[in-house]
Amino acid sequence: MDYTDFLKKSEPTEAEKPASDTEAAAEIVADENIDVQKAVVEELAAEKVAMELKIEDLVKKIAELEAEKTSLVEANKKLEEEKLIIKNAANDTIKKEAENVKLKEENAALVSALAANTESNTSSQIALLDRNLELPDRFIGETREHVINAVKVALEEARENGRIRRAQLLEGVLVANESTGEIEKKRASLEKFFADHQNIFDGEVIAKLKEYGIAHKDGETYLLPSEVIKRTY
Repeated sequence: MDYTDFLKKSEPTEAEKPASDTEAAAEIVADENIDVQKAVVEELAAEKVAMELKIEDLVKKIAELEAEKTSLVEANKKLEEEKLIIKNAANDTIKKEAENVKLKEENAALVSALAANTESNTSSQIALLDRNLELPDRFIGETREHVINAVKVALEEARENGRIRRAQLLEGVLVANESTGEIEKKRASLEKFFADHQNIFDGEVIAKLKEYGIAHKDGETYLLPSEVIKRTY
């Protein structure tokens, strides 16, 4: 046996091996885990930022849609109001046209009745006042009524002034010639016509007055509705 055998270093056992390799491997694994966790955290943070941006964008879009909705609601409300105004105006126009047609028909019927009554009276009795039948009546059916109204005014004046005989004679004329009230009806109809048009001489009013032979001007000066009524009836 060589004494040098005792001098050789013996091989270390597994337990005696240094732990540097194991620790190094553990550290590597730990570092890798940290890197993975760090990457995961960074990815989650990035996703969170993206999600917050997306939510912010959606909130803005919702606000814009709400504003647009409010604007559309207001516009729709305005359109409904305008439609109601137009509908009411159309109904008023239709109503006025129907009233005008009815007034025309009533006036035509009254004129016919008065003409028939006048013709009957002329043939059956002697008229109190003579009128040349060959001359055209400027205002059909109104001559007799205006005369009767003039007699009424004269009767009131005679009574107020104590002219007894004159009042008795005029009263007899009125008893024999009862008024039909045609002038009063036409006056009321004309007053209503002006009132329906707010006493404004627009194209429709002027055309209607011309149709019935009623002047709306004195020369170049426009008359007031009250002046037209007074001059006519």
